[in-house]
Amino acid sequence: MATLLRKIGLIRLHDRDTEDPKHNQGSLKGTKGNQKNNANKHCQTANETNILSTPEIKARKLDQLAKDKPTSKDKQGKDAKEKQQSGGSGSKATSASSIPPPAPHRQHCTQVRTRRLMKELQEIRRLGDNFITVELVEDNLYDWNVKLHQVDKDSALWQDMKETSTEFILLNVTFPDNFPFSPPFMRVLTPRLENGYVLDGGAICMELLTPRGWSSAYTVEAVMRQFAASLVKGQGRICRKAGKSKKAFSRKEAEATFKSLVKTHEKYGWVSPPVSDG
Repeated sequence: MATLLRKIGLIRLHDRDTEDPKHNQGSLKGTKGNQKNNANKHCQTANETNILSTPEIKARKLDQLAKDKPTSKDKQGKDAKEKQQSGGSGSKATSASSIPPPAPHRQHCTQVRTRRLMKELQEIRRLGDNFITVELVEDNLYDWNVKLHQVDKDSALWQDMKETSTEFILLNVTFPDNFPFSPPFMRVLTPRLENGYVLDGGAICMELLTPRGWSSAYTVEAVMRQFAASLVKGQGRICRKAGKSKKAFSRKEAEATFKSLVKTHEKYGWVSPPVSDG
């Protein structure tokens, strides 16, 4: 038994002494190779870190961040959804606030028209000769009924007024939104007149009542004095024919007649008698 153990020990010693030295070197190289690989891996990581810090990679990062951010369309879509979810009351308030206010120019014209007519109304009421009087139609400052009390006392029209007990000639005057920069519309209501530049419907043929002949400097009093002169110059008379004298003038007919005569006179010219010829 002892002899057997000795043999086994000798065999182990022999095997250890006869090991290949290259094997040991390979194992050493393997260990060194692993260390080099680990070192290479570390260097690659360091190199990648250095490369990512370059401007190109920074630009790529910015592009990626921009892609991740929501676009303006997405924001609009979200805003629209939030508005829809806000309820009906909010939408009603928005629609009410979206109504545009009146144009500033229109407001200015309305103020100018109001001030001008208030001033003229006061001046007419201060007249001492009782030439004309004014009544507002249903308290409307822009719709006047004007009574012409006087014409030339040497005229046939004045004689007709005396014989028929006609105290005045009644006219209706309406003022547009842009008065005094546009003329008023004026027509005769009663009595029914013939000639005197008074046409169908009570329309009045006077150039100064047209946009072409009008001036913002004209006052209602001046226009009425010109009209009184035109009646006499045109030999106006009160209609006394049976049936026809009682037929009232209509505004619709007067407007149509006035438009027609304006077209005619723009083509062939106007003739307006001066006040001195009254």
